[in-house]
Formats: sequence, C-alpha cells, structure tokens
Amino acid sequence: MKPVDAFITFCYTPDLTASARFYEEGLGLSLAVDQGRCRIYRVAGSGYLGLCEKSGAEATQGVLLTFVTDDVDAWFARAVDAGATVDRAPAHNPEFGIYQCFVRDPVGYVVEIQRFDDPGWSG
Repeated sequence: MKPVDAFITFCYTPDLTASARFYEEGLGLSLAVDQGRCRIYRVAGSGYLGLCEKSGAEATQGVLLTFVTDDVDAWFARAVDAGATVDRAPAHNPEFGIYQCFVRDPVGYVVEIQRFDDPGWSG
C-alpha cells in the first residue's frame, strides 16, 4: 500500500471571501488550488486547510485548527492584525509543555498557535 501523500482539513464557511482574506492575506497562507466554492491553502509541507462555502454553515463547534511554529508571538500578532478575535493571549501551558494562544477567525473557528517546549516533540 502506498503512503498518504497529503492531509487536508476542510472547514465550512458561510462567507468564503472573509475567510479567504483572513487565511490568505492576513496569515499569508499559500493558495494551492481555487475550486470556486472551495479554496485550499498549504499550511506546512503536505498539510492543507480547505475552506468551502456553505450557506448557513455553523459547524465551528468541536473544531480546533492548530498551527505549530517556534514564533507563536509573531503569528499571534499577525492573526490579530488580520482581524482575529482573541480568546487567549500567548502563555505557557505547563501541563502539556507548550506555549500557546487561541484566536477566532472571521466565522468563529478557533485557531490555536503553539510551540512545543517538550523535547520529545519530533514534528
């Protein structure tokens, strides 16, 4: 069996224009493909985020998009500058050995930005 080549997380949005502006212009993610009602962005390597327009979409509960980076503070500032709502400013979480923050995108998805302080992280 061949290995998996890539991973895409798709999220519904009632406002593709606002969502695309946040992730593409605000956070600077590269657009991998524009399918009209869906836009797919490269987040890292072969990891992607897909945004699909769906009227009445309210599927933000139970979804957490986590971006892992050594520069949490800069990404947090960039997200805030792009219009993200702050849920929690950057802080250390000793329970999990991470430095993290939480913001919400224009339609309410929670975006966590974190750094692993645990030397066991092999990502």
